[in-house]
Amino acid sequence: MLNKEKIIQIAKSTIDIEAEALLSLKNSVNDSFVAVVELLFRSKGRVIVSGIGKSANIASKIVATLNSTGTPAIFLHAADAIHGDLGIVQKEDIVICISNSGNSPEIKNLIPFVKERGNKLIALAGNENSALAKEADYFIYTGVAKEACAINVVPTASTTAQLAMGDAIAVCLLEMKGLTAEDFAKYHPGGTLGKQLSLKLESFCKNEAPKVVETATIKEIIYEISSKRLGATVVLNEESITGIITDGDIRRMLEKGGDVSLLKAKDIMGHNPKTISKDELAIKGLEMLEQKNITQLIVVDGNGKYFGMVHFHDLIREGLK
Repeated sequence: MLNKEKIIQIAKSTIDIEAEALLSLKNSVNDSFVAVVELLFRSKGRVIVSGIGKSANIASKIVATLNSTGTPAIFLHAADAIHGDLGIVQKEDIVICISNSGNSPEIKNLIPFVKERGNKLIALAGNENSALAKEADYFIYTGVAKEACAINVVPTASTTAQLAMGDAIAVCLLEMKGLTAEDFAKYHPGGTLGKQLSLKLESFCKNEAPKVVETATIKEIIYEISSKRLGATVVLNEESITGIITDGDIRRMLEKGGDVSLLKAKDIMGHNPKTISKDELAIKGLEMLEQKNITQLIVVDGNGKYFGMVHFHDLIREGLK
């Protein structure tokens, strides 16, 4: 049983070793790396990423990253490839094989079939003298000084290096393709990330927007705030936004005491309220609310006219964070 201090020591050592492996990986970003990125960018086919063991897990993640950033990719397990699945590989596809040793039997058996079919082969390997490194058309070194475990055999630092190199390739392709946040949202419409990249504030303004005129009475203001359930109301002078009144403003006014029956909206409203366009992403509205430490945000149309109001809690309930 390890004590607390030993557990912390091992964990920090693991992180240090993997961090060192990543930093040393910069040496592999060379002309060969550039050639690989340019080849993939020009390709009219798909990227087939293959591996065995833990490298197969990394290959699968790299495929997911490539697909989500606009580069069509397919995962092909090296063992399955030599047992019938090689038919997935089409004429214009490019094959990336990932292997730390570069000499796994499944990888060595796969190499000649890829070469015979005329597909370009890219190797991400930790052994520059391996069969994979020597037979590949392009080779990127992903070797590490040591694994993070005490026995130096469990794939840890090596798989971290493979993953980072795959990310480096994907991000370079992303930049070369000029992928925007809107493009990324098309590939990733679901979940929190998809909502952050696609959901606009306009969709939160479907209900009737709370509003009163500058001459509205306290009773009218309270009714408007209560009935619209957004905790505030906008104050308008014809179509122009002149202020905002929150339920907090009402409470503070009542706490002061005195006769409030003659007060009008213009007497208690807050001036220069924060506004945002209905076409802005909802996540931007949430960030503005957090930065300004406010609960409601006034939404305007393209002409700056009052369109609606969003509440902090509605954005949170939508799962934007």
